[in-house]
Order: sequence, then structure tokens, then C-alpha cells
Amino acid sequence: MPGRLQPILVTPDLERLRAFYVGILDATEVRRYPDDGPVFFVGLRFGDGDELGLVADTAVEAGTPGRVVLSIDVADVDALLPRVEELGGRAPGPPNDMPWGQRVAHVADPDGNALNLTQQLEAGSPVPPQVRG
Repeated sequence: MPGRLQPILVTPDLERLRAFYVGILDATEVRRYPDDGPVFFVGLRFGDGDELGLVADTAVEAGTPGRVVLSIDVADVDALLPRVEELGGRAPGPPNDMPWGQRVAHVADPDGNALNLTQQLEAGSPVPPQVRG
């Protein structure tokens, strides 16, 4: 049986991406390698112990996201959405309520990686006014 899955993002600007995920997810840095000198790896913990790894590589180019989307459950999508741009990311549109019971905002981190901020809606909860037609 496989162990735990840990997504790792490679970035040309590790500190910028670290600040974004700490600010958006209230993540805690739990690992840093090496302890001294230029940092190669940072491990961030958030939620119920989930971890995201960041690796520094100045040779990679930030840009258009690939085929992977990080989907992260948050308590309040609408409250976090303004923070995305404050922290250097992009939020091109408003969140949407999905038929499967989630409120979802499609955003991008400062490197352009696709990120879904998802909030579980309570059964029978009203649709927020900004989403009504």
C-alpha cells in the first residue's frame, strides 16, 4: 500500500512562493534544507497535517500552468480570494457554487501554478447573492 502523497512545486523564487502559501493557507514551515546557506527545499504543513514541498531552481520558468491543479479545502473561499492578489497570485474571476456542494475559486499562485480553493457548502445553504443569476 502506498504511503502519503506530497505535492512538490519547483520555483525560481522560493521565498515568494513560500510567502504566498503561508499567507493563503496559514501554513507552518516544518522543514528547510539546508539549515545554513541557500535554501533548496522548504516543507510547509497546513490543515490536518497535509504538506506541500517547495524546491528552489532558478533555471525553471514560471508561467502558464501545466496539467496539474492543486485543490485545497479552505474554510471561506470568499474571505481568501482578496488575499490571492495581495500575495502575488491571480484570481481572474469570482468563485462559483458547484452542483456537487462546493464553492470553488480557480486561482493561480505567483508562479502561475493552477490552484483551486474549495469550500464545502452545507446542505441547503443559500447561494451567495453574487452568484445568483
